[in-house]
Order: sequence, then C-alpha cells, then structure tokens
Amino acid sequence: MRKRREFSPEYKSKLVLEVLREENTLSEIAARESINAKQLGNWKSEFIRNAGRVFSQSNNEKAAMQETERLQEKERDYQAKVGQLTLENDFLKSVYKKISGQEFETKNGFKY
Repeated sequence: MRKRREFSPEYKSKLVLEVLREENTLSEIAARESINAKQLGNWKSEFIRNAGRVFSQSNNEKAAMQETERLQEKERDYQAKVGQLTLENDFLKSVYKKISGQEFETKNGFKY
C-alpha cells in the first residue's frame, strides 16, 4: 500500500503564492509538482480564507507563539546538553573500568 505524501506548510505556501502570481496556471503548477490540481485548489482556498488571520492575531496569540518558540529552543538546548553529558559519562565509566580493572557500580546496584 502506498504511503500518503505529506507536504510542509512552507511548501504549500510557496505553491499557492505561485498560483496567485498567475505566472503559470494552477494545472501547470500541479502537473509540474505531481500534485492533484484539486488538492492545490483546496490549498489556495484555505490560504485565502485564512489570510486575514495574519493581521488579526491578538497580542496573546503572538505572545503564546513566541513563548512556544522560546521553549522549543530551550528544549533543543537541553537535549544537546543531555547528549553531551551522556557521552562524557560513558567515557568516564570506560576510563574507570580500564584504570581500576573493575566495573562501575551505582548505589542502586547497576553495573556498567
């Protein structure tokens, strides 16, 4: 069974803007991108229907979006730090094992 293709919002926007510029017809763009013309038409309709939201976002929505972006960035930083600390921890365990000749044992009884 063929898996459904998924398109990013950026890709959809790029195609819709190209349709709106009217340099090529909707059908030509759809054929070039191997997308059903009806689907591209639906994206265009949705884009036009929601265009007003760009200018009408409340301050609360903008603040929430900025907070979300800030938290996502913070999460990426934490994930990078966890990865770094994991590598350092594994390295130190291997050095300990080589130096002492025995496995490292935690207070919980886990051996490494």
